[in-house]
Amino acid sequence: MTREVSIATSWGVGLTLALGALIVAGSRNLAHFDAALVAYTFSILFATFGLTYRYAMWLQRPPTAVYWRRGWQVFFRSGWRLRNAGTWFRRLVSEFLANRFIFQRNRLRGITHLLIMWGCLIAVAITFPLVFGWLHFQPVAGDLSLYEAVIFGFPVFRFPHESAVAFFLFHGLVWASFLVIAGVMLAMRRRMREEGAAALQRFAEDFMPLILLFAVSLTGLMLTASYTWMKGYGYTFIAILHAITVIGTFLWLPFGKFFHIFQRPAQMGVGFYKDVGRAEAKACCRGCGHAFTSRMHVEDLMEVERKLGYRYEIPGTEAEHYQWICPSCRRASLAIAQGLLWRGRRGGVPLEADARAISMPVRVNRGMGEGPLGVEDAENFYP
Repeated sequence: MTREVSIATSWGVGLTLALGALIVAGSRNLAHFDAALVAYTFSILFATFGLTYRYAMWLQRPPTAVYWRRGWQVFFRSGWRLRNAGTWFRRLVSEFLANRFIFQRNRLRGITHLLIMWGCLIAVAITFPLVFGWLHFQPVAGDLSLYEAVIFGFPVFRFPHESAVAFFLFHGLVWASFLVIAGVMLAMRRRMREEGAAALQRFAEDFMPLILLFAVSLTGLMLTASYTWMKGYGYTFIAILHAITVIGTFLWLPFGKFFHIFQRPAQMGVGFYKDVGRAEAKACCRGCGHAFTSRMHVEDLMEVERKLGYRYEIPGTEAEHYQWICPSCRRASLAIAQGLLWRGRRGGVPLEADARAISMPVRVNRGMGEGPLGVEDAENFYP
């Protein structure tokens, strides 16, 4: 077993045991734990181990490890902490809760992700506490018109069972299912009608998540329809079918496309990395002398390349390393090298005579501001 696997396994086992301990403690030593939901619980524990193991392995990859370490360093950097805290809250709202980065690409895709995301968040917020025994409802002694919400064994609030609060609370999974189904339908529409998406899609990565979400939501709605309008007809079969879809989804969760849900929050560190990089020392091209990125970025990139076994040093030159050359000069250097070789073979100016700094290449089509990300595309555009 390699060191990386040992670390990932330890984290997976540790967090799984911690969640198990919280389930026991939060349900008051399993006093409020519903034995009928034990299969759901074990599937979630399995998903916890799988997700933690994969996340720990991902964080140990050299590029991710550098960004992860640097992200925390720049976030807590002296003089930036208060600013970063405000930026973090703003990005949390705009990028995650509102999915602004997806709306910038396409409005319909933004609506699709928003529906699926909020439907899943609502479902998780309701289902997990109930499954773990952290939350349950009980009638109030002496007044059967009231329900009492008990969280971690402590009574929190009471509400009439005929009230709007009770209606929306007890039907929260219904609203979540409607949101998810609507989002899945929009996603399927894009997958079947847009040529760009159809050319790249794969069943396991693109259709399977949508099918699982649809199956979980539909069978959940069938349960509601059974006990509300059909007097419980077929309820047992539907409950088993719903359990199969939910458990299957959790078992598949660590291995499929949904893993990016857990990766995405870590990417906030990249934003802080870029913020600090814009404000601090720049890396100037050793060819044309123009600044093209942050010095921190170039040095980190060289470190990652060394760890991955790539060597791009250019000994005996002013550049010293290929990463000190800007993208524009890299593209121009190919044509310049070919021209110098051609002139040298034809008896023209020797190669050494033209070994001098070149001027900044001129963009034929600047493309500044083009692309769905606006300023982000403009800052990272090179011909």
